Amino acid sequence: MKAKSINGNAPSAIQTALQQSMADGFLPTLAIVFISVKQDRKAVCDILSNEGIDIFGATSCGEFTNGHQSDGETSILLLEVSRAYYSIIIEEVENADVERAASLLAEKALQQFKKPTFLLTCTGVYGEGRYFDGDTLVKTLVEKLGDDCIFFGGMAGDDWNIKNSYVFSHQKDSGNGIAALVFDAANISLHGMAIHGWKPLGITRKVTKSAGNKIYSIDGKPAADLYLKYLGMSEKNGDEHFDIFKDLSVHFPFIAKRQNGETIIKSPRSIEKESGALIMDIEMEEGSEFHFTTPPDFEISEEIISEATALKHSMESKPDALLIFSCAGRPPVLGPLTTLENEGLANVWQLPMAGFYTYGEFGRTKNGKQHFHSAMCCWVALKEK
Repeated sequence: MKAKSINGNAPSAIQTALQQSMADGFLPTLAIVFISVKQDRKAVCDILSNEGIDIFGATSCGEFTNGHQSDGETSILLLEVSRAYYSIIIEEVENADVERAASLLAEKALQQFKKPTFLLTCTGVYGEGRYFDGDTLVKTLVEKLGDDCIFFGGMAGDDWNIKNSYVFSHQKDSGNGIAALVFDAANISLHGMAIHGWKPLGITRKVTKSAGNKIYSIDGKPAADLYLKYLGMSEKNGDEHFDIFKDLSVHFPFIAKRQNGETIIKSPRSIEKESGALIMDIEMEEGSEFHFTTPPDFEISEEIISEATALKHSMESKPDALLIFSCAGRPPVLGPLTTLENEGLANVWQLPMAGFYTYGEFGRTKNGKQHFHSAMCCWVALKEK
């Protein structure tokens, strides 16, 4: 597999960069595209399609390629790889039935390859602000494909508008769907990890009443009241201008521990006015224990670089390309640390790289299982065997 990455702030810039990348005889068959909703998505896809290049893409909340980070532009990873090794699948989600769409996607993946491995994206928000159920998506795929099926990716963004995001290929564009770039694991391997860096704060808390993705009480007290009081923002409860996700939980999410010891970040997205319940991005069952958190510090970039270095050294040979899926909530909280993370990963791997800021991440923590995440920095190296 050969790889190159390009970027641009307009279709014309992408056209120029693409021609320059192919000037030495490089003939990409596949483009992984991360593009702002501000850009002309169709025009960029037409440029790639006119060169006979297949497309797997998602809209973004910020983009990056080797040595370049942007907001409102387009980043593309170009791959010269046999079409026998991959397939692109997009499933529409009808009537909010994520389980059915994910099941169909899994069935098609197994029809294509005996042992599939894949990159995954979906519409992070749709229908003017409805959040996609990433938790059900991952649980269904794991159920259908098994715990050992490896996939990485991120939910499509829309530049923090929180209205409509999109996934697309050279044949289809979806405002409410799941897209997978499915590889034959016999020929293409994926090696990656997801790290968050948030730290536990205070005592262990327990969910004492919940239903679905709504938490009604924590430690026997109204959930929203306790959360806001603990973080000194009680006066915001009932304030219609207060956005609990953007203004609070993106900085101070919950950290929950799973039975195998791995931790996962879960964030309140809104408050249900009638009940005062916290509406979460990932379901938390009654009896679940967790901590409130404090954000990462400078150590997080060192941890990410250290883990990436160890993973690289564990591989028998050098991979061909790198993708990064980082939570859109990290830059507002971590500021320049997110640049250090991305640049650090690029320096460790020394590979053609592209990535984007997402509305949720898919991947595995160190020694962990496949999960839907929030607040993560997630990366994956691609290698042709």
